[in-house]
Amino acid sequence: MAIPFVHEDSVTYRTATEVSPLVRRVMADNPSNFTYHGTGTYIVGRGEVAVIDAGPAIPAHVEAILEATQDETISHQLITHTHSDHSPAARLLKQATGAQTWAFGPHGSGRCESAAVVEEGGDHDFRPDHEVRHGDVIEGAGWTVECIFTPGHTSNHMCYALREEQTLFSGDHVMGWSSTVVSPPDGDMAAYMRSLDLLLARDDRLYRPTHGPAITDPRTHVTELIAHRQGREAQIMACLADGISTIPEMVEVMYATIDRALHPAARSSVLAHIVHMVETGRVACDGAPGERSVYRLS
Repeated sequence: MAIPFVHEDSVTYRTATEVSPLVRRVMADNPSNFTYHGTGTYIVGRGEVAVIDAGPAIPAHVEAILEATQDETISHQLITHTHSDHSPAARLLKQATGAQTWAFGPHGSGRCESAAVVEEGGDHDFRPDHEVRHGDVIEGAGWTVECIFTPGHTSNHMCYALREEQTLFSGDHVMGWSSTVVSPPDGDMAAYMRSLDLLLARDDRLYRPTHGPAITDPRTHVTELIAHRQGREAQIMACLADGISTIPEMVEVMYATIDRALHPAARSSVLAHIVHMVETGRVACDGAPGERSVYRLS
């Protein structure tokens, strides 16, 4: 499970950094255990541009995006998903510029269950001006983006592939600095694994996640992410075989070397795996799977 993590030693906040001929990045000053150095908002194109993941509703960050594009027109806002560090600033940018939004849909819209929208950290106020689906193409002045639907981290997660540079803006679906949190009910491990398989079939040269640096060897990275998830499921099976039958007990074993402040997220991730394993008949429990359920091998 040796994921080839890539890290950044430092970043510059509130200033646009050119990362390729067509792409600039503006970093939001919202570092945390889950956002790494912060949210990276991408500006695609020149003159008439698209903004990808406007970010959190931090006025200084919005001002930085506006300053970076002061002699340009923001023609599109593309949102990968509706967590509070990705989409809320889109409303502020729209108020300032009139730039409309493109996304899969509101928070939880990729699932049928109404309970899926009840999630801490979700931006429940976001409604895109334009809903997009897998394979849709969005065109701007000198740039072309294909929509790649990748549910799993959230049910409405959409990646965007910049054809001119063979670059995938991977949101939180694939990050270089960390594995992705998949947290039920909106997060779905089976969907996440299918979405990873989908990316393996593509020929993207580079990934630009919303958090952390670019991933320069996407195929190797995704292959190791898949192996990492399969390894986690093997650990769960081993725990059950040893009589460790609850998620909190499993996390104590599986994440023994990880900062305990991250254990709540780890419990959500293990639950996502177990829901998938129950659905595929490898694990059983009485009633619906939950963090307090008692599990056994099928």
